Amino acid sequence: MILITGATGFIGSNYAHLLSNKGEEIAICDWFGNHDKWKNLAGLNLADIVDPENVLGWLKHNKISHIIHMGAVSTTTATDVDYLLKQNFELSKKLWYWCTEARIRFIYASSAATYGAGEQGFTDDNSLDYLKKLRPLNAYGWSKNLFDMWAITQVMKGNHPPQWAGLKFFNVYGPRETHKGPQRSVAHQLFEQMKRGESIKLFKSYHPDYPDGGQQRDFVFVDDCCEVINWLSHTPSVSGIFNVGTGKARSFFDIVTGLSNAMSQKANIEFIEMPDQIKQHYQYFTQSDMTRLQSAGYKLSFTSLEQGIETYVNFLENNKDFYS
Repeated sequence: MILITGATGFIGSNYAHLLSNKGEEIAICDWFGNHDKWKNLAGLNLADIVDPENVLGWLKHNKISHIIHMGAVSTTTATDVDYLLKQNFELSKKLWYWCTEARIRFIYASSAATYGAGEQGFTDDNSLDYLKKLRPLNAYGWSKNLFDMWAITQVMKGNHPPQWAGLKFFNVYGPRETHKGPQRSVAHQLFEQMKRGESIKLFKSYHPDYPDGGQQRDFVFVDDCCEVINWLSHTPSVSGIFNVGTGKARSFFDIVTGLSNAMSQKANIEFIEMPDQIKQHYQYFTQSDMTRLQSAGYKLSFTSLEQGIETYVNFLENNKDFYS
């Protein structure tokens, strides 16, 4: 049995579907709350459901092969740092300790938000000295980098699970992200604007090197993220912190073009002012260095932005009553 934390969320739910399609036995750890996140798990035959407060007790009485720890407060604008630390740092430490003692493999979600504005590049250097130099732009990114540094410190001490891996996901988009509200991917937000017949709203640029709409991100399709997790779960000899992106930055204009082609609809673009809350923590460029993952043996190719958007639009159009 495999335990997935954060299984009602974006990447967690997609990975749960991948495992279910492979006939794996799945238990999930998450909160449902007064939301529609349960829809992300529709059609799955689950072995068990446990809430985060009781997961350590649950683990004592259930046999699992490994933990896929996707659970976290992932809101980049979150300001309750105490709550962030409780969920993103303390719970992660407890699960690490349990996996170390029980000799269970542990794969967790880090984030490209750890890189901040990219002053130190986007290389998934696993050295503690490098991680200390990173300057995340928000508390979420800081909480993730804090755990990465803690994990590396534990590894240096010899206190670690038989396999451990932290995944620095870049700008993920794809099915089952509707529940994220304002934290949804740009692809989903612009898709909805086009469906309503509105003009596409892109932020103006305040950086001389990037035109309005020319800001660039490493957009990675969620299915590719799940394939990386699955490869690691079947490759127990590989441990470490790894980037998960395409290795190629694309502009917001490229997103608009992809949506226009996939929806057979012309887009009218309107450039809007960037809110001050976002402006002071804005990344103009992200691009993953995928050398470490490829050197570790990962051979699968990553979905092109055009193909990913086409697949995503098809999913949204055919599941609009459930995911709209």
